[in-house]
Amino acid sequence: MRADGERDFEGHDPEAHATSTRAAQRNQYNVPMRRELRAMLALALPVILSELGWIMMGIVDTIMVSPLGPAALGAVGTGSTIFMALTMFGMGTLFALDTYVSQSFGAGRIDECHRWLFAGVQLAVILAAGLTVLLAGLVMLLPQFGFHPAVLAIIQPYIARLILSAAPLLAYAVFRRYLQAMNVVRPVMVALITANVVNAFGNWVLVYGRWGMPALGTNGSAYATLIARIYLALFLFTVIWWRERQNPSGLHDVPFAIDTARMWRIARLGVPAALQITLEVGVFAMASSLAGRISPLAIAANQVVLNVASFVFMIPLGLSAAAAVRVGQAVGRRDAPGLRMAGKSAFLIASAFMLFTAALYVIMPRQLLGLFTRDESVLRVGTTVLFVYGALQLFDAWQVVATGALRGLGDTRTPMLLNLVGHWAIGLPLAYWLCFSRQWGVIGLWLGLSIGLTIVGIVLTGVWSTRSRAIVFAREGP
Repeated sequence: MRADGERDFEGHDPEAHATSTRAAQRNQYNVPMRRELRAMLALALPVILSELGWIMMGIVDTIMVSPLGPAALGAVGTGSTIFMALTMFGMGTLFALDTYVSQSFGAGRIDECHRWLFAGVQLAVILAAGLTVLLAGLVMLLPQFGFHPAVLAIIQPYIARLILSAAPLLAYAVFRRYLQAMNVVRPVMVALITANVVNAFGNWVLVYGRWGMPALGTNGSAYATLIARIYLALFLFTVIWWRERQNPSGLHDVPFAIDTARMWRIARLGVPAALQITLEVGVFAMASSLAGRISPLAIAANQVVLNVASFVFMIPLGLSAAAAVRVGQAVGRRDAPGLRMAGKSAFLIASAFMLFTAALYVIMPRQLLGLFTRDESVLRVGTTVLFVYGALQLFDAWQVVATGALRGLGDTRTPMLLNLVGHWAIGLPLAYWLCFSRQWGVIGLWLGLSIGLTIVGIVLTGVWSTRSRAIVFAREGP
């Protein structure tokens, strides 16, 4: 044995050599990690801006019709929520294209990407037909929902016109998932930004009757939304057509044949993803209805905090979509370290952002909530609610990023089941108990829901860590 400080026969210090070796190994890890972080951000940023653009379309609609009065504002907001609650199931089903297209792209099978695109379009037609019939039946049943007569007179024709946008909306969803899975994200961002301009201009012209058009009121807002969604679908279809024309990849060589096997595979993987989204959105919708049973102050505070939380949530949601793509591509090229790196980078970025926004909640809560209300009582209660969510919102980011990463692996059932248990079996009952039995009001609602989110986030992150570490691809060839 050598004494401390003794060098080997070549004159090297073994301890210094071991230290330099560990440093070199860390540097070998840090270089690809930095590269993956850059790749993740390059993919995620346009997707995040697309998600923000998507939520802005609904905000624009409510702003444009607000001068028409409370009944119009309530009808448009509620009608849009009802429409999206149903069509989100169709859009969520098409999330499966993230998995299949990205894995095919990672494997270099562009022809398979084309086949998944065609199967997605075919399934979207079936989904659109089913949703159209379902929404039409819902419009007929609206009088049974107990709406105020002034609201009912507006919401029925509004949703009836909005139904026409189901088909172009699902077509847009297929084209977006296809392009996104092949790293083509900037056109999606441009499409949504310009669609907001189309929607705002359409509202301005059709709601109030400018440029010689009749003033259609809230029905004009529905038509503006329809035009914007047709525009979205045509924009992305044109991008696909133009890319194929500039750089032929064999899209025209793949027959557009009915492919029931692929449609079934998309549905089998996508339906759990759709149910997961429905469960998550639904629990907050249920909490909002419970807040309405407390007091007008409670429902107002709940809504302004939900507005802030929903806007911030678009960032980890965009990272979730990017994680699904990056992980799926790594699976396609049989790169186990790469898929783990992709997941880790998405978690790091989401965690950093959510910690930053949590700090903003502490530093300037009234300024953030003041974007939506000036009422002092609402601001006081809303500030406390925002602190509650901010303390646990990191886990909300973890659960949505883990959901995307697992979708890249082809697992959509685990997030669905955990959302069912965490939100509906734990979070909502706990929120109800804290709110009404303990009389903590809307603060208890958010605390209970946040605890459910925390459980889902921790468990899903653990599932992702275990699954990703267990993946080993066998080498092909000699």
